Amino acid sequence: MLRTALLAASRSSQVRTVVEKFPLTHAIVDRFVAGDAIEPALAAYRELIATGRTVTFDHLGEDTVDVSQATATADAYLALLKALEENGIAEGADVSIKLTAVGQSLPVDGEKIALENAHRICEAAARIGITASLDAEDHTMTDGQLSIARDLRVDFPSVAVVVQAYLRRAEGDCRDLAHAGSRVRLCKGAYKEPESVAFQGKHEVDLAYVRALKVLMAGEGYPQVASHDPNMIKIAGQLAQWNGRKRDSFEYQMLYGIRPEEQLRLASEGNTVRIYLAYGQEWYGYFMRRLAERPANLTFFLRAMASRG
Repeated sequence: MLRTALLAASRSSQVRTVVEKFPLTHAIVDRFVAGDAIEPALAAYRELIATGRTVTFDHLGEDTVDVSQATATADAYLALLKALEENGIAEGADVSIKLTAVGQSLPVDGEKIALENAHRICEAAARIGITASLDAEDHTMTDGQLSIARDLRVDFPSVAVVVQAYLRRAEGDCRDLAHAGSRVRLCKGAYKEPESVAFQGKHEVDLAYVRALKVLMAGEGYPQVASHDPNMIKIAGQLAQWNGRKRDSFEYQMLYGIRPEEQLRLASEGNTVRIYLAYGQEWYGYFMRRLAERPANLTFFLRAMASRG
């Protein structure tokens, strides 16, 4: 119930106004978001790579309402890529693209616009030798995400696809994607979805995650295990071992600010650990989903609000 309420709040303009005006919000948001511009994002990136971790960058943007906004988001990624190149720190990085942020949900030619903008980003990323990933969103966007991924992979085979395990279709999608050269990020899912398309309870979602992970680990692709759950991390390691995978044939992914000690532990053991580093001014929806994922995050936030009262 709490998770459902928080996910609903992530779409509420009234709640957004209250949260954004709360004096301590930004201090708390800084735990999960690496600043509102390129410079602080690069500073956080340098700290992470200095400790053996690597990064996928997410320029935050949601609810794009016109073509100019979609173009501006793509341009923001191009500026980030230029900064990475000019600073000589691009190696090993990745950029995560929300297709709705670059136009997918626009009422006229949305998928065409998103594909064109994503192609521009992927082209610039490939030019400096880094990869790109297509983020998952709510289930209504999934078919379009996979279609755009297929088109992009013609020119950029390394483009990763994100699959949300709580969707009932996830295991089948993983079977289709678990081929040689295919990078697939498997996460549990962070949107409010109807029971008809998504598993609801934690136990069901955990089982769905393991089923999909088994498919990816047994396949010929490159699994990206996006989870903070100790059990899922342990199971991923066991599955990798059982399938004879070397440490460089898969990776772990975690969010910036979540379980940093575990991030460092995994990296110290020789695993690839990629941190999802979000930055930008449109942080509200992302922040609310992080609260929904972990009750400890919400408790921290509410205590701060109460102390101000």
